[in-house]
Amino acid sequence: MKLQRQIAGPVYAWLLLLPAAVLMVAFTHYPIVGGFIASFFSTGREGRPSKFIGLENYSSMIADPVFWQVLQNNAIYALGVIPISVSLAIFMAVCVNGRLPGRGIVRAAYFTPTILPMIAVANIWLFFYTPQIGLLDQICGLFNIPSHSWLGDTKTALGCMMVLAVWKDAGFFMIFFLAALQGIPPELEEAALIEGAGRWYFFRRVTLPLLMPTMLFVLVNATINSFKLVDHIFILTKGGPDNASSLLLYYIYEVAFGFWDTAYASTLTVVLLVILCLAAITQFRYMEKRVHYQ
Repeated sequence: MKLQRQIAGPVYAWLLLLPAAVLMVAFTHYPIVGGFIASFFSTGREGRPSKFIGLENYSSMIADPVFWQVLQNNAIYALGVIPISVSLAIFMAVCVNGRLPGRGIVRAAYFTPTILPMIAVANIWLFFYTPQIGLLDQICGLFNIPSHSWLGDTKTALGCMMVLAVWKDAGFFMIFFLAALQGIPPELEEAALIEGAGRWYFFRRVTLPLLMPTMLFVLVNATINSFKLVDHIFILTKGGPDNASSLLLYYIYEVAFGFWDTAYASTLTVVLLVILCLAAITQFRYMEKRVHYQ
């Protein structure tokens, strides 16, 4: 009887995990392995089946100027969006965590962009950026600044996408920082005030170190978000002009479903996964000593 209970416990646990494990393997592990294998084959066509070509897809990728352009765009996008959205999220969380009049309304206002559908958000900002009749040009007109095609200029198209991303992501990250702030014992602030510590000193020496576990989580998610943008690009610019606003995942989508070159798209996907893995490992290794759990 005792032996049956010892066996039944692990079996019951594995049965509970089975549905999630099946979904994980079917929609995560299998596509990763399948994409990696497909990157070593050519794209099958009618009358020309797929065949093994080794590293030819990777050689084509290295010689592809568009790949390097979108990779550069993605690096600029990530380096601009991540620090600004995370810093803004911390600032908003600190603001709504204190005694603020109408605090609930302000929290809802900060979080509202997050719950809006991506397509709706893209169309809202499309109106903002429309030349002459858009909100941005209307404001510029008050200061006699001439109309500008914000999404049609190679110098401003990517920046417009970055502004949109910060506006949408900051409120989402704020929720995590707000939860972390509410988990900090108020006695710490009271003791610091008694000792004569200023609010900025307390935030820098006490609050920020205690936010590091949440900071690590948010940074990993922000990095993933910066490489998975497709919807906004599709609605606003379609990667133009001249690939100035195209990012890596959108280029993968374009290659796979626009040019129907699934093998090359698999190669690009492998590179994307490697970049995300390296970014996550770097963040964990760099911030491991800075993370303090209560």
